[in-house]
Amino acid sequence: MTTQTSSPQRIPLAGVIGSPVSHSKSPQLHRHWLKTYGIAGYYIPMDISSGDLATVLSTLPNMGFVGVNVTIPHKESVMQIADLITDRASLIGAANTLIFRKDGKIHADNTDGYGFIENLRINAPSWVPSSGPAAVLGAGGAARAVVASLIDAGVPEIRLSNRTRVRAEQLRADFGSRLVIYDWVQAGNMVDDAALLVNTTSLGMVGKGELRVPMDGLRAATVVTDLVYAPLKTALLATAEEAGCVTVDGLGMLLHQAVPAFERWFGKRPEVDRATRAAALR
Repeated sequence: MTTQTSSPQRIPLAGVIGSPVSHSKSPQLHRHWLKTYGIAGYYIPMDISSGDLATVLSTLPNMGFVGVNVTIPHKESVMQIADLITDRASLIGAANTLIFRKDGKIHADNTDGYGFIENLRINAPSWVPSSGPAAVLGAGGAARAVVASLIDAGVPEIRLSNRTRVRAEQLRADFGSRLVIYDWVQAGNMVDDAALLVNTTSLGMVGKGELRVPMDGLRAATVVTDLVYAPLKTALLATAEEAGCVTVDGLGMLLHQAVPAFERWFGKRPEVDRATRAAALR
């Protein structure tokens, strides 16, 4: 009589792909959750060139990978490779999360908008989406995710300004008349009576230029958030604090956008708490 032995279950692998990826905080974040919840799994940073992207994505599932995060410059390119794309990823035009399904298909999603709204919900509970206009600085990929999430949340008007106006106009064409475009030299005027101010540009980040938009119109009732998290307290957030505003740093968005991905890959919905923040900053 022959005894059948079941093959051992493969240890699930995940990671982040981009070029460069050395700056990414995702590995220490996901490794913290894997250790915290006692999950047998690994999360690996992978510097992948654009020319190798398609080959790598077709190979990873066979190596035991259950999915990957996607960062610059691949967020748009993976949309051409994925078999299934969520509505929100299609609307944003980029994906930051890939799930490798058991049927062999690659499922693309974008959780940046979810992370943005969760960060506000938890760290600025006084903000009500319907309470007034939101002013958004920037018109890149991060801005698209933010705008999509603000529309979905029910913000009545989104004021948008970008150093290159044509990119802002493109967002208005894609997302509709709820967007009102301001020239960059007039960006400070967007702040007047805004309930929310969001910086989606890299201005104010370590090694980048300063954000020189006048903030005279800030009032204590305005919630101010900066997607930049290096430094954690940007000049914009410091100015907003002085004006009495509720401020929300950009690290929370990074942490919360990772939650749905980790759950899909490893079967456990992780909690974002002080230990999680500490792990990401380590």
